[in-house]
Amino acid sequence: MDNLTSGGTFFLLGFATTLELRVLHAALFLLLYLASLLGNLLIITLTTKDHHLHTPMYFFLGNLSVLDLCLISVTVPKSIISSVMNDNTISFLGCVSQVFFFFLLATTEVALLTVMSYDRYVAICHPLRYELIMSPGACMQMAASSWASGVVNAMLHTTATFSAPLCGPPQVQTFFCDVPQLLALACSYNIGELVIIGLSLLLDFGCFMCIDFSYIHICLAVLRMRSRESKSKALSTCLPHLLVVTLFLSSGFFAYLRPLPKSPSLLDLLVSVFYTVVPPTMNPLIYSMRNKDMKAALKRLGRTGHHTS
Repeated sequence: MDNLTSGGTFFLLGFATTLELRVLHAALFLLLYLASLLGNLLIITLTTKDHHLHTPMYFFLGNLSVLDLCLISVTVPKSIISSVMNDNTISFLGCVSQVFFFFLLATTEVALLTVMSYDRYVAICHPLRYELIMSPGACMQMAASSWASGVVNAMLHTTATFSAPLCGPPQVQTFFCDVPQLLALACSYNIGELVIIGLSLLLDFGCFMCIDFSYIHICLAVLRMRSRESKSKALSTCLPHLLVVTLFLSSGFFAYLRPLPKSPSLLDLLVSVFYTVVPPTMNPLIYSMRNKDMKAALKRLGRTGHHTS
């Protein structure tokens, strides 16, 4: 492949070759996709319709669910169809679209998770100033800034990745158009994209440190609380959040910092699943499973639907 243009085709090789394994791949991805779809749509519905959840925390959670729903939809439906149809091709424009929307949504998610940790920090460490600091206008600005950062980063990555000439067979060694795999196809080192990846990873690490800073202060504040119920509530909302952030960022760091092997391995496939499929599926479970407000809102929604019918 020399200077692949918009008329070219990529081959996604992150799929099993036997019928049985292809069916298993499709079934597992379909199950995860449906779980993510139902969970995130439920959170979006509850945070939109229930006025009890019209608070900064649930405003950001609603945004996170929209992001997760879109993020998993960028890669998984195409992967399921490819497995079922035994067609591992993707057009040049389809590949460009996957890269753009993946970076837009993943970058926005990192920024939003940082904002959510700050929201919990203010709520627990500065409760008397919470309404002043986390005003509706401030929340809108934080959410808008998160989305804007995603758009800018996606434009930079997409432009830099596809501006360099590509050589060799157009084979991407995973189940979607991931940038590290595309860089391996470049005729020479793509210095521009490598610099952008480096800056992105530095910013992601900065966000991770801000999240850690917030949770260190939260834990210190929680330890000083006298009420066992208050401690339990604070920890049940914060620790799962930290778990998701750590899983999401650590798998991304591993994929983008690790030298690409000569041939794809199961580890590479699992790592890519961890930062594309697992977080959008886990977030609804983590944020709603032990959350009393969400459970109460679900009951109110159920009663409303029952009365309507």
